[in-house]
Amino acid sequence: MVQSINTKVDLTMAGTSYMGLSDYGKIMIGDKGFEFFNDRDVRKYIQIPWEEVDVVIASVMFKGKWIPRFALRTKKNGMFTFSAKNSKEVLRAIREYIPADRMVRSLTFFQVIKRNLKNLFKNKK
Repeated sequence: MVQSINTKVDLTMAGTSYMGLSDYGKIMIGDKGFEFFNDRDVRKYIQIPWEEVDVVIASVMFKGKWIPRFALRTKKNGMFTFSAKNSKEVLRAIREYIPADRMVRSLTFFQVIKRNLKNLFKNKK
């Protein structure tokens, strides 16, 4: 069994990890870090200490009424994408440990298209 890095757990919720194929399990927010434990395979787990988290990125839809997924970008190991049964509650629990200036919204579909078109025409000149 995997040893948790947290000494105190603030929130435990059902969630999904999008590392490769989607894995279903439990998301734990605690005093030392963010943890994801797979339901089926105990060897598949993700533990991210708060010191390692660079930015938390949330995909916000319908003016903040629905947050389908969120991602944790780390300083060394890249981006980890998750969704939870209630993503707003998970992000509120994360906000206790990550400052608000390091929690951002992701770009919308149209903002990504606009950026790519600008770069496409900018590079041709």
